[in-house]
Amino acid sequence: MEEKLERILRKVQKPARYTGGELNQIIKENCGVNVAFCFPDLYEIGMSNLGMRILYAVMNKMEDVSCQRVFAPWTDMEKEMRENDVPLYALETGKPVKEFDIIAFTLGYEMAYSQVLNMLDLAGVPLHAADRHGIENIVIAGGVCVYNGEPLADFVDVFSLGEGEEALPEFIDLYRKAKNEGWSKKRFLRAAADIEGFYVPSLYDISYNSDGTVAAITPLDGAPAVITKRIVRDMDKALYPTDMIVPSMEIVHDRVTLELFRGCIRGCRFCQAGYVYRPVRSKSVETLLEQARESLESSGYQEVSLSSLSSSDYRPLADLCDGLLEYCEPRKTSLSLPSLRADNFSVELMEKVQKVRKSGLTFAPEAGSQRLRDAINKNVREEDVLNACRVAFEGGWNQVKLYFMLGLPTETDEDVVAIAELAFKVLREWKMHASNKARGVRITVSTSFFVPKPHTPYQWEQQITMEEYERRCTLLKDSMRTKAIGYNWHDGKTSYLEAALARGDRRLGKVIEKAWELGARLDGWSETFDFDLWMRAFSECGVDPDFYATRERGEDEILPWDMVFVGVNKEHFKLERSLSRKDRLSPDCRAGCMHCGADCLNGGKCDE
Repeated sequence: MEEKLERILRKVQKPARYTGGELNQIIKENCGVNVAFCFPDLYEIGMSNLGMRILYAVMNKMEDVSCQRVFAPWTDMEKEMRENDVPLYALETGKPVKEFDIIAFTLGYEMAYSQVLNMLDLAGVPLHAADRHGIENIVIAGGVCVYNGEPLADFVDVFSLGEGEEALPEFIDLYRKAKNEGWSKKRFLRAAADIEGFYVPSLYDISYNSDGTVAAITPLDGAPAVITKRIVRDMDKALYPTDMIVPSMEIVHDRVTLELFRGCIRGCRFCQAGYVYRPVRSKSVETLLEQARESLESSGYQEVSLSSLSSSDYRPLADLCDGLLEYCEPRKTSLSLPSLRADNFSVELMEKVQKVRKSGLTFAPEAGSQRLRDAINKNVREEDVLNACRVAFEGGWNQVKLYFMLGLPTETDEDVVAIAELAFKVLREWKMHASNKARGVRITVSTSFFVPKPHTPYQWEQQITMEEYERRCTLLKDSMRTKAIGYNWHDGKTSYLEAALARGDRRLGKVIEKAWELGARLDGWSETFDFDLWMRAFSECGVDPDFYATRERGEDEILPWDMVFVGVNKEHFKLERSLSRKDRLSPDCRAGCMHCGADCLNGGKCDE
């Protein structure tokens, strides 16, 4: 195979995607349990994923366990692999994926579903879980998408719900026991279902009403009726790989990434991550400083990015930045702070992040009008946005990006036009307060298409049609008539399909398989996404995507993901939805507890 691989790598773009051999990669030979850790997207995307880096280290620190990385090939490489009978392989050793005990996928985006099937097929592994009879090639999937894994239930043996640092070692230990003692697959899966946080779809029967809604979710063979996600309670003790792999080519996030905390104190009603990662658990400044120094020294990077759902909500952020800058400034290492909120952006914070290198700033008001920001519980006022931009312009910034969503529940044309009005007010702030007008200004407005997601207050809401979304994009575009403000909008077709897959049930499995058979690959990339192909798959399978995307659900309806508990109870979601319809805010977790229930996962307390 090495000779074949050497020959075909000369014919493809970016061959470094497929060679391995990077600094700090881990190679462990002749282990008792071998895990192929698969990311269903390209190398440069997967290597930017902090969760994958963490779990790679966790598994390789286990005795007698080898974890190797596998990424999806680009279309040119897939073509060469199929024509030359080169199976999908792991980067560390070139070992074919089919020879691994466990094939683990991480799923952060619904548009990767077809690529899961493609990678299994490239590996020569049967697609359907029912066709994999032995204990070898157990397919497990984790990540935010598996909080509703039902569309992939035909293909995945086990879903890992929540954070895997402690859960995955328990699963692997069970697998080792099953392998050594010669268990059947049925016995192993039943035992895996008893480990907290693991959902085995074959142990649940799903029945449907005549109208297509779910009638019942019935556990089989004594499986638990509800599966509760796993969390790491003490972030300071959680493994963080300071000896991270240094990629052999440029990747999307090519820098050291420090995770400040998990969870979010905010309650934005559209945000799935804000709910499924609750409760908030933070790292200490001392831990973060040590991890930063060790990571920079082992990797040679010259940029540190502070990562969380809302970095400026980290209480000791100023102290952390001071400590980092003390180390970074003399070494010309820059500090970046994504995920900033306009309501707590300050001169002090601005001065810290511009000490080494000044980059553009990004804020996400999400909605143009105050009424709609209140309805979605964004808890950001117009004056917060304008003040943040004024501070930035006075400090020498001349680039600001503003992110919004179109199609939010209760949105009107007035709310759409209000986005343009807010952008013009930001431009006016630059004209009044910029410290260097000679450089000009660049204000970029970007809009995405709202996708209602499971385990949020909006899980029952309908998505507006693509035609209506495009009309609102045109309305907004026509409302912004100055070259100083640029406007970008997300393609409505991918968001429509994302909505159908995100809230789908097991009946979508045949649609995903048909789409893959028709040629669906790497659907998150505009170069390869084919919407018409997917619509043909839905049609040939007799499934209506509108049933999943644009249909409003009743609050008493059984949802396909109701067997999964993320810590937030359904009554809280209903309350928040009711408040949304009244344009009423809920306080953030620091201002007042709304008793969502997530503290039950952390011994009855939240970090904040």
